[in-house]
Amino acid sequence: MKVVVITGAGSGLGASLAKKYSKLGYHVCLLGRTRSKLNLTAETLTQSYSIYEVDVTSNSDVAKVIQSIKDEIGPIDILINNAGMGVFGLAENLNENSVHAMIDINLKGTIFCTQEVLPDMKKRNQGFIINIVSTAGVEGKINETVYCASKFGVRGFTESLALELKETSVGVFGAYMGGMKSEFWDGIFTQEQIKDFMDPDDVADIIIENTKLRKNLLVTEVIIKNKI
Repeated sequence: MKVVVITGAGSGLGASLAKKYSKLGYHVCLLGRTRSKLNLTAETLTQSYSIYEVDVTSNSDVAKVIQSIKDEIGPIDILINNAGMGVFGLAENLNENSVHAMIDINLKGTIFCTQEVLPDMKKRNQGFIINIVSTAGVEGKINETVYCASKFGVRGFTESLALELKETSVGVFGAYMGGMKSEFWDGIFTQEQIKDFMDPDDVADIIIENTKLRKNLLVTEVIIKNKI
């Protein structure tokens, strides 16, 4: 059975991806900071799964969890770097903790998790790394200066990593999507304000379709925007 590791799997797109990969027959490793949320996602899965509490901003924490997955489950076939957070407002109003949190979770978390799976994937010469980036990694946005900075960083990391892996069979994919209906917007927008946002299940379908292995074809990134 193939193994997929998903960070930020407790809600939103991470939960949707977990459900769909489970239906495809994968053993799904659910990673996140809150076990109760991960348990809710686990209840939707049809195949075997594992739950790991992890702080992706801690290199040592990530290393321990990834090693545990390898020891307990087996080699990792797909890593989905989905964990992320945003604090929005004018640049001069963002406090220090918010700046650190966005850079640490969105950028460093992606780097740390990727670093831990790369050696084994390169040794086996197979595997796939999917980075969930957001359209904030493609264009600057008002009230999203540091959030965009963190996501532009992930884009640079993703594109550079793809070049490093060009001569291997390890794939790298960047997903750049707009706002989705999820807990991400709690305290920022009302339910009425996000009612026309994208459905995470639809975005998950698009990501999975574009990361399927196909003969003589490789999709390296997809931009998914809201109609509004």
